[in-house]
Amino acid sequence: MSHTSISFRSLSELNSQVISCELCPKLRRYCAQVAVKKRRQFSQWDYWGRPLPGFGDPQGRLLVLGLAPAAHGGNRTGRMFTGDGSAQFLMAALHRFGFANKPTSDSVDDGLELRDAYMTAIVRCAPPKNRPKPKEIENCKRYWTQELTLLKNVRIVLALGRVAFDTYVRFMKERGVQTKDLRFHHAAFYMLPTPFPALCASYHPSRQNTQTGKLTVSMFAKVFRKIQGFLVSEVSNPT
Repeated sequence: MSHTSISFRSLSELNSQVISCELCPKLRRYCAQVAVKKRRQFSQWDYWGRPLPGFGDPQGRLLVLGLAPAAHGGNRTGRMFTGDGSAQFLMAALHRFGFANKPTSDSVDDGLELRDAYMTAIVRCAPPKNRPKPKEIENCKRYWTQELTLLKNVRIVLALGRVAFDTYVRFMKERGVQTKDLRFHHAAFYMLPTPFPALCASYHPSRQNTQTGKLTVSMFAKVFRKIQGFLVSEVSNPT
């Protein structure tokens, strides 16, 4: 599914390229500044401060597609969805539905393992105010689209938030998929034509959404029940 001349032979090769990426100078400067200034409660941390690779089970059937690392979450810890409120909300759900071995995600050495799931994001550097620019999203597109190629078993993509969803839908349109009926709403579920994975949508588990009640535990569980049901049916009725 490569859309550029760049292709990677393995996830490890792709991840090495991600970590050393310098395509967005403003984002690189911002992440480096955050890593130096730090947040008081994390003053003893040695911030990661670089672009984030994906994380999870390379054989996973679920691909979780987020927006971007948090300045004091992934940008601090060096792992996707780790060390902030979004991470804990997501991991609790992944654990509840059997996709993770524990319900928390705090640091790279916390023993977290994903099962049948892989986490990535459309932007790999923490953006100011959690709002990446269109050009930054476009620059980073080479990475998650190549992950789709390398993750051979993905059967469903969970897009967290409208920006990730719309970005994924635009890519599907480029691949020749009819997308006019693919609209973002919470717990939306769409079957796409073979060989493309199914697509599911959720409000992003940001503190802004979870603390205001826009996204509740039960609402998030509804999404994962749909995913779980779909994956069970895939096993029962293989194509």
